[in-house]
Order: sequence, then C-alpha cells, then structure tokens
Amino acid sequence: MKIEAITLREIHMPLVHFFETSFGRTYSRRILLVTVHCEGVEGWGECVAGEDPFYSSEWIESSWPTLTEYLIPALLGKSIGSARECPALLARVRGHRMAKAALENALWEAEATERQQPLWKLLGGKRREIPCGVSIGIQDSVEQLLEKIQTELAAGYRRIKIKVKPGWDVNVLERIRSRWAEITLSCDANSAYTLDQVEHLRKFDQFHLLMIEQPLWNDDIYYHARLQKELRTAICLDESIVNARSAAFAADIGACRIVNIKVGRVGGFSEALSVHDVCQSHNIPVWCGGMLETGVGRAHNIALSTLENFSLPGDVSASKRYWKEDIIEPEVEVSPQGMISISDRPGTGYRIKPDLIEKLTVRKETMRAK
Repeated sequence: MKIEAITLREIHMPLVHFFETSFGRTYSRRILLVTVHCEGVEGWGECVAGEDPFYSSEWIESSWPTLTEYLIPALLGKSIGSARECPALLARVRGHRMAKAALENALWEAEATERQQPLWKLLGGKRREIPCGVSIGIQDSVEQLLEKIQTELAAGYRRIKIKVKPGWDVNVLERIRSRWAEITLSCDANSAYTLDQVEHLRKFDQFHLLMIEQPLWNDDIYYHARLQKELRTAICLDESIVNARSAAFAADIGACRIVNIKVGRVGGFSEALSVHDVCQSHNIPVWCGGMLETGVGRAHNIALSTLENFSLPGDVSASKRYWKEDIIEPEVEVSPQGMISISDRPGTGYRIKPDLIEKLTVRKETMRAK
C-alpha cells in the first residue's frame, strides 16, 4: 500500500447544543480531517485536538503545521504492508499524539478497505453490537440538566455521565439520585480537584457512582493512587493514560479501577490496542471516550469499542446528539435498547458525504509524494 498523497482540511460545524466542562463552554467545532490516498484507496482520519490547548497541549493550530512540516513528509512515498507500521515512521516526532492518530487511523481504514474487510475485524474486535452511554455537559441550571437526563434515558442510553467541578457536583448528584436511584451514573471532573479536597471527594461515595473520572491533575498517576485508597468510588483515568506504559504504571500502583481509552489521546489504534491489552491483563475494564467527533472519528470509536475488554458503555452516542447533519452516511444511530449495531461492510461501514464536507471546508491542503 503506497502512500501517494495526503489531504488536510479544516471544517467548521456548529453543535446542536453547547457542551460545557470544567475547561469552558463549546458552541461549535473546528475539526481537522485527514485523507490518505493509497493507489486508488482512500482512508479518512480525524484529529481530535480541540480549538484551544485546554484538554491537551495539542490544539488545531499546533496540529496543522506539525502534520504538514513533519508527520506527513515522513509518510509520503512510503509503501507499507500494514497500518501498524505507521507509528515507527512517525516516532522521531515526540508527542503530538492526536495528529499522529489522525494519520494512523486513516491508514487503518485504508487497509481495511483494500482488504475488503470491516475495520473492526481488522482491529481484532469481537462484539456485534456495543452498549452506549452519554456525556452531558454542565448546564445553565440543575433543572435543565435533569431534563436532558430524562431525554437521554428515554432514548435508551445505558449510562449517564455528567461533568462536575467545584460548585457543580455534590448538590447536582443529590438531585439526580433523588429522582433516579438506580440508573448507572458516573461523573467526569476533567482534573478540577486537588488532593487536599479528599474530604469533599469522599462525599461522592454516597451516590453509588460507576466511577469518578480524572478527578486530579491531567498528568498525574501517583496521587490518584493515594486518592483511590481514600474512596469507595472507582476512579477512572482519562488524560493521564497516554500510552500502554502509563496504563501499566496506573494498574501496578492501584491508581484506578477503570480506564477510558480515547484513540486520539494515546496516538492511534496501535497504541489503543496495547492499552486495551494491558488493562485486560490487570482485570481493569475499559470504555471508549468521546471528543465531540464527527462521524469520521465516531466510526473509528465504534470499531475500537468492539474489542473484548470494552465492557462498559462508552461515550459513542448518536450523531444527532451533536450535529444537525453528520458528514457520514448512514449517520450513527442508537437503538431504543441503547446499542449500536456493527456493520460487516468493508472499512468503517460508513460512507463520507463529500459534497457536505466540501461545503464545510474552510482550508485545505494536499501534499503529494515526489
């Protein structure tokens, strides 16, 4: 499979509803898409870096020049037998995992298409359908949040996750549990707390949460291990897990009982598979987190979620929760039972909408092998 050309494009898409975390509020997305052109076969990838360097040090304005000046030139003209060869070709560049993932994941899709094989099978997936949860951002009022939870429960979602931060946490969880005592409920702090707030964090135990996600510093594992010893609630690590080595460290010292795998955060499918395997060997369940992806990234998350140890409902929800019109067809749909069925069609099982993508594109660059 020879990599003949790679196209970058930035598209702008407004969200159906704003999404707020402890970092701030987002109303629309600037999204970086990658297309690899390999001897008549195309693969698409999505760089999940945000508009700002808040969740991660990567953001769209760092990803674009890193791709054009370093990562894409490292791939152009190369002939590879498998997408698994991609990480070694990009290894000279430190970090920039989200930019690397966009390229590698596009190559996985191209390989699956070339082989006329579903991407999920190429990854080693086992599940024919995946359970879905939702992530609900901070709202203008608790009443507004409760209305959103009711809507998502009625749609069949199997896990409700809310964003929390100091001042929007215990009081909100109390209101939720007083109305829905039995639902599967979790919360995500996005590093909003510190270890000296352990007494406050202990109050979360009363709500019988599935997990509290990333309560402490984004780059910390050690202090999460100390905090986990103080809580009955399972800690789930997100931002801290950047590769299989960090997952092994977290498992060895008891820093968490659950891991969120975001394929962009760990640098692509190859590393995501390694993180999955490390967690499975330590009996730590994993689930797939979301980054407000378009259908391109969402299709990749669906394929990843078919792996055996993805035993908890992920954030891979329906396209219509985020976009008036997604850039793939068919759009991602969730059954009334809260499940997504897995397609046997080659590649991701979804087709891009080239006319819509072209309409949404605000900048575009194609680089070709010399």
